[in-house]
Amino acid sequence: MADSALLSKPAVAPPNAPAPITAAEVANLGRHYPHRKLAWGLGLMTTASLGLSFLFCRGCAVWSEDFLVTFSYNFCYTVGLWLANGYPSEWLNRRVDWTAQPIRRFLITLAFSLVMSLLVILLVSGGFLVFYHHRPLSDLSIRQFIIPLLITVVVSLFMHSRSFLLGWREAAIQTERLQKENAQAQADSLRRQLDPHFLFNSLNALTSLVEENDPARATRFIRQLSQVYRYVLDAQEQEVVPLAEELRFVEAYLFLQRTRLGEGVQVEMPSLPAATAETLLVPPLAVQLLLENALKHNATSQRDPLQIQVTLDVASRTLTVRNQRRPRRLAEGESTGLGLQNLAARYAFLTQQPVQVAQTETEFRVTLPLLELQ
Repeated sequence: MADSALLSKPAVAPPNAPAPITAAEVANLGRHYPHRKLAWGLGLMTTASLGLSFLFCRGCAVWSEDFLVTFSYNFCYTVGLWLANGYPSEWLNRRVDWTAQPIRRFLITLAFSLVMSLLVILLVSGGFLVFYHHRPLSDLSIRQFIIPLLITVVVSLFMHSRSFLLGWREAAIQTERLQKENAQAQADSLRRQLDPHFLFNSLNALTSLVEENDPARATRFIRQLSQVYRYVLDAQEQEVVPLAEELRFVEAYLFLQRTRLGEGVQVEMPSLPAATAETLLVPPLAVQLLLENALKHNATSQRDPLQIQVTLDVASRTLTVRNQRRPRRLAEGESTGLGLQNLAARYAFLTQQPVQVAQTETEFRVTLPLLELQ
């Protein structure tokens, strides 16, 4: 796989690198915080408040004023600290990535936790002091903040660690799944390119050239066929290839198909700017797969050729293959229907940019994102 240090987005990650967490996954780390489950969280806070009330108000009758005030005090504390540490942490997950700057994120999280906890303690303690005990705020002492803050820091760090590790585990599982899908997709794709039907049709076309006593075209056909299979074999060792190399392979593939189909197919290929010839990357055989699908699923005719257009948009870093829709019946086993699925799986392993597929009654279009070397 290409070195990730050389790539700008869409990025290609080295296969043995630590599993990166995507932007979407970082934003969703908050789903592991208990504030997302409001009923469950309120039940937990109520239980904790009751336990603390029995601990701090021993011997108090359950419905006595002292017990109810103690419970209210503890409930306001636990719920306030729970929400004040949960939602700000989720907000931070969308703005400061744990994986990019873990020390900075840890310090910011700790600072947020302390500030929000101080505000909650001030509001709860001050509120009870003023509205229940009818005393001024100046009577608040630093001792009333120390124990709640220590408890909050310990519990908060535990919840942040739990949320982060659960999210990291899910990201690692997702990355491993994508690696397996990519390996399977590559194997399936390469097996399809070595399909005996393609080789059989190519040998039939070569036989026709020999019988027509056209040694020049037969020699060129053999060379192009050799180039196609050499590229397919070389591609087994590569995750991505330069777009220029892929298009040269496609030209050889199209020569074989034009020899077999004659004027029944017309393909318009892009002229690749020299400046981007070696910097734009695609998975090997990606463009060829789209052309093969177009030829396989649509009828061709000498009088009314099948039109296929390959266009390159350098600005948006995309390549689009569009073809006319002329559906034809396929023999049993001729198509597995997995080609585009495999291609999408390979791209999912390489980049967050999706393969876009669209069709109308008259046209089928697939747009591939292009990777780029810096």
